[in-house]
Formats: sequence, structure tokens, C-alpha cells
Amino acid sequence: MNAAFYLTPKSSVVYLYGDQSVRQGLEKMKSHGYTAVPVIDREGKYIGVAAEGDFLWFMFDLARNGNTDIIRDIKNASVQAVINTYKYEPVSVNVSEEELILMAMNQNFVPVIDDRQMFIGIVTRRSIISKITETKEIKQLKKELHR
Repeated sequence: MNAAFYLTPKSSVVYLYGDQSVRQGLEKMKSHGYTAVPVIDREGKYIGVAAEGDFLWFMFDLARNGNTDIIRDIKNASVQAVINTYKYEPVSVNVSEEELILMAMNQNFVPVIDDRQMFIGIVTRRSIISKITETKEIKQLKKELHR
């Protein structure tokens, strides 16, 4: 099996565009209740993941540097300018199941890209656990039926 077996497609994922403002990013994350979301460019290429901490550190740095108009700056700064692009490495849709599980152990979701670096969706830790549980339950039912 590859990532497609576990994939939540892009059309069902909340994501941000890199050129959106920090304020727009925070508002979208808050309205959906997420602490981290994928970031893509307008062509659909994966850029990284915006996490609450990225925005918090951005605002902290503004305040530490004596900025008195943080509201203005979160309206003007882009999401892409403040995110840590190395935190959530994407995987190919053809990634091995073992590698996918290892990555999901350290983050809530794994971004998935195609061979053109286009964002196609995410694999959540929950989807992996659910599919593994379903598979084990089906195997158990088959064993019981063949007794």
C-alpha cells in the first residue's frame, strides 16, 4: 500500500496560500480549529506547514524588536515569510507504508505531493490508525468465519 490508501485529498483539506497574510492565516486556522495547516502556492505546489507556533514566534519577534503596531504587520506579512518550511517534509504518494507510519509518529499529519511537487493531500495519524484497526478487525472476522 502507498499513501493513497490513507490520503485525505486536497479538496477535503484546509490549507493556506503562501501569499495570504498572517492575519488571514490565523483567522482561517481559528475558524476551522486547527493548530497547523499545509501551505501551497497559487499553482498548487507544496511550500510547507503553517503552525500556531510560527505565528506566535513571528509576533514575539516583532514585539521584542520594539514594534508597536503588530496588527498592521500581521496584515502585511505573508504566511510564507513566517513559516518554518523544514518542519513538515512532504512525502511522495509512492512512499512506503513503513516510512509513512514512522513520519506520522512525529506529527499529526504528513503532507503528500506528486512527482511535480504538487500538493495532493495529507495522511493523518488518525487515518493510519483507523485503516490498520479496520484491517485487523477484518482479518479477525475472516478467521472466526472459517472456524
